[in-house]
Amino acid sequence: MLYSKCAVEFEYIKSGHFTIIGCDEAGRGPLAGPVVAAAVVFSDCSTIWKCRDSKSVSQARREETYEEIITNLCYSFSIVSSAEIDNLNIRVASLKAMSDAVRKLDVIPDAILIDGRDTLPEFIQSHAIVKGDSKVSTISAASIVAKVIRDRLMLEYDRQFPEYGFGRHFGYPTEFHRKALIKHGPCPIHRKTFKGVKELL
Repeated sequence: MLYSKCAVEFEYIKSGHFTIIGCDEAGRGPLAGPVVAAAVVFSDCSTIWKCRDSKSVSQARREETYEEIITNLCYSFSIVSSAEIDNLNIRVASLKAMSDAVRKLDVIPDAILIDGRDTLPEFIQSHAIVKGDSKVSTISAASIVAKVIRDRLMLEYDRQFPEYGFGRHFGYPTEFHRKALIKHGPCPIHRKTFKGVKELL
């Protein structure tokens, strides 16, 4: 079963791609906060084998796996703020975050495996894999790093702006969040070009 999940990386290795990077982002859908991307270098080790899509595991399991990843694997991350998201749009901002994360790694990648439908324009060796975060362990690892870092940032924002409940919904458009937005108006980390926020400006 584990071999099957890792078959994508092994297929790339068989075709001569020795330095493989998984890349994913967290935070495309929220109304507030940054988008965070992470890049993880594939290594044939137990830490990679146990990685699952960040959305499919509990917070405790995600935190535990995150600690293993940052201890045992080569990784990087990048943060694009809500202001940059408003300037670029969320799709371009997400690609920028992923490109920046890849550039921060101290390796020259042979293949960059990305969750979704978009490749990275700056990297001809990038490959988009739909639902890659649930199919490819190295992308799963990147999804965990991005998710944990973003959640921690949103917990910090929750302390700065407690009236919005960022620690409960992490910026996603829940009923509680929408009601808080109507009551208090947008705060500095809200995405002012997003539907549900721009109408309140």
